[in-house]
Amino acid sequence: MSAADNHIVARASPASRIAAFIGVLLLIGLIAAPWWAGRADMRLISEICLYVALASLWNLLAGYAGLVSVGQQAFVGLGGYFLFAATIFFGVPPLAAIPLAAAAGAALAVPIAVLIFRLRGAYFAIGTWVVAEVFRLVFAQVSALGGGSGTSLPAGIVKGIAASRSLREAYTYWMALGLAVLVVAMVYMLLRSRRGLALTAIRDNELAATSLGIDIWRTKFFVYVISAALTASVGALIFLQKLRISPDAAFSVNDWTAFVIFIVVIGGIGTIEGPIIGTIIFFLLRETLADLGTTYLLVLGFVAIAVMLRAPKGLWGYVKDKTGVELFALTRRVVPKR
Repeated sequence: MSAADNHIVARASPASRIAAFIGVLLLIGLIAAPWWAGRADMRLISEICLYVALASLWNLLAGYAGLVSVGQQAFVGLGGYFLFAATIFFGVPPLAAIPLAAAAGAALAVPIAVLIFRLRGAYFAIGTWVVAEVFRLVFAQVSALGGGSGTSLPAGIVKGIAASRSLREAYTYWMALGLAVLVVAMVYMLLRSRRGLALTAIRDNELAATSLGIDIWRTKFFVYVISAALTASVGALIFLQKLRISPDAAFSVNDWTAFVIFIVVIGGIGTIEGPIIGTIIFFLLRETLADLGTTYLLVLGFVAIAVMLRAPKGLWGYVKDKTGVELFALTRRVVPKR
């Protein structure tokens, strides 16, 4: 019997199995949060979940497909405004409007991708920001949705979510948690698929990926449309929780892109774990330093620069290079048969 007969190719490792077990326990605890957490705690956890989703989607774009976008706020705002328009003008139930917002984001992403995919590098990044600004200016002219000052969801629509305030907050909390789990699971399953192998090849060396017969444009187009759809659904849920929307808030480059880029950079770009760890660090810094005013932003900048200098691949990238540990098993390993 040859040595090859005594070995198999596997993805799972002891670290990934332990992480999966802990993740399931944590998820059960988070699902039960309405029974043990206060309203402020649930709002904070919801916000963390939504940022995990946004950061994971931006990481999929930039970390794997090489699409460094600084205009993802376009789809956050689009999702929010779509929810308000669908509920106010067409009577769509708010919770049902969220998946419809995803469809709207995907539909608009198709022509946008055809246009901006003609650009490369810094020009692509600037192009995505220009698209987001166009969206902001367009919605600022829609007087039926409050124009530049924005509008609030009518009380009747808000009460249509659930009979009581506590139940409404529980529903939106569970949706935020579910959306974060859905996004992370989607990214994980995508990266385990054949298309995921193509994305990994593109991340490592785009020229080599082309020589292997990978359709770069089609792969990037697919990722862009999927990311736009899910980003729009996150945006719809964000403003459903806020109950008010305005162009400046919906298309804020700081809130929905700059902070997301910070999260991915310090956590580890090109990894599934990076956005999750980066989000936790971001919220720890925010909750600790928010009272410092503008000094808080200076500290964030200092942290980002320090991480980029000491760990160019982010904190999780540094840990992975040193230990080889993966919490989400993607790398194939040759291990002995049991």
